[in-house]
Formats: sequence, structure tokens, C-alpha cells
Amino acid sequence: MSRVRTALFVGAALAAVVLGGRSLLVRQAAIARKRIGKPLGEESLDADRVWLRSLDGEPIKLLLLGDSLAAGLGAEHRKETLGGRVAKALARQMERPVRLRTAAVVGSESTALAGQLDALEEGYRADVAVIVVGGNDVTHMVPSSAAAERLEHAILRLHAVGTPVVVGTCPDLGTLQPVPQPLRALMSRMSRRLAMEQTKVAWRTGAVPVDLRQAVGPTFHEQPDEMFSLDRFHPSAAGYRRTAEALLPAVVTALNSRR
Repeated sequence: MSRVRTALFVGAALAAVVLGGRSLLVRQAAIARKRIGKPLGEESLDADRVWLRSLDGEPIKLLLLGDSLAAGLGAEHRKETLGGRVAKALARQMERPVRLRTAAVVGSESTALAGQLDALEEGYRADVAVIVVGGNDVTHMVPSSAAAERLEHAILRLHAVGTPVVVGTCPDLGTLQPVPQPLRALMSRMSRRLAMEQTKVAWRTGAVPVDLRQAVGPTFHEQPDEMFSLDRFHPSAAGYRRTAEALLPAVVTALNSRR
């Protein structure tokens, strides 16, 4: 076989492998979507209120931006949402009430952060903001560099009005048991790559990053029945509690940086 024919043969073989692999991943994605379904719907609970109003002092304004995790989808009670848990814990830590504002929207990618900021009331300025986003960027195959760039724009907008920011980096999607292999392994690698890019953006812009992959990933992996909700995709009340515990120290640090 000539060199040209050999090169053509190898190229065709590689193309077949790539196409075959892509076809497999597409089929596995369809399987995952069918397994997960939408038993929780697409609307999260409204947890926006003043938490621990009985405490003295002006309420701390806490803003949550991002996707369904930030919005608290999967919690059965508003106090169990990520926002509710962080707000209540922050109020106890600071001994002041906390006014929660959740701008996060279920299903959001990082491109949605700008719109979430645009939707805030004119003149609104939070004392501290928490951004948790990235899962949908991974599942929709958004390049990590593009997603990180959108995150950076959001952080800079918040910093421009004097709001410190905490970034909960993309969680480990390799913990999602309904997703078959090898798609789950691919999503794990992609989520790790995005989390690294988000961490770089946070450090570069002066935000405080929280590595959710490291902080809560092992617990979700070891205790999936407890940490995940009905759809085995979004956190349960226990999962949100664990995530809020991981975020709280960074929120306190960011808030104290304003003083």
C-alpha cells in the first residue's frame, strides 16, 4: 500500500472512530435525559425574604446568580434552597438579618449572567454576591474559555458597583449516576476544566473561589441517595446544606472585605 493510500486509510479509520464515538455519546445523552426527566419541573421555590428578621441591624443584602443549583431546584422547602441555607447561616454568623435576592434561573448557562444582572431593580446593589454556574455549559458543550469569559464580565460588573463576589465553581458532573459511561467520564473532565478556568477568573478579578468539586464532590459521590433529590441530578435538602456549608466561609470573607 502506498504512503498516500495508507494515510487515506488511517484518516478514514480515525474519522470512523470519532464519528462512532460521537454517535455513542449522543445516544448516551438521550439515555441520561430519559432517566433524569423533569420530575421537579423547571421552577424553583421562591426563597427571597429577610432571613432571621428578629436580629438587630440593617439586613445584609445577599444576591445569588447562576443556574438551577443557585436557584435551589430540588429543595422541598424554601429554607432548604441554597439561598435560604446560605442566608440563614450568614445571618447567624454575622448576627444580622439577611435579605436574599435570587436572580438565578433554572437552566442558565454562563451567558445568562448578564441578563440576570440586567433584570435586577434599578439601583440595586448587593453587599455580597454568590455565583454558581457551569453545569449547563458542560452539558451543552460550551467551550470552557467562553463560559469563563462570561463569568468574568459578570464579576467585573458587580465589582464596579462595589459588590464583592464568591464563585462556586462548576461541580463534578462525574457524580451523576444516571449518566452512563463513557459520557459521565467525559463530563467529569469537562467540568474539571471549566472549574479550573473559573478559578483563574476569580483570582484574576479579585473574587473568592470555592472549589465545589473538591469541597462537596466526594460527599455526593459517596452518598448519592442522600445528596441528590428525586431526579438524581439536582441536590436534595442535604445536598444544598453541604454546598451552603462549603460556601459560607468564603461569603463571610468576601463580605468582611468591604469593611
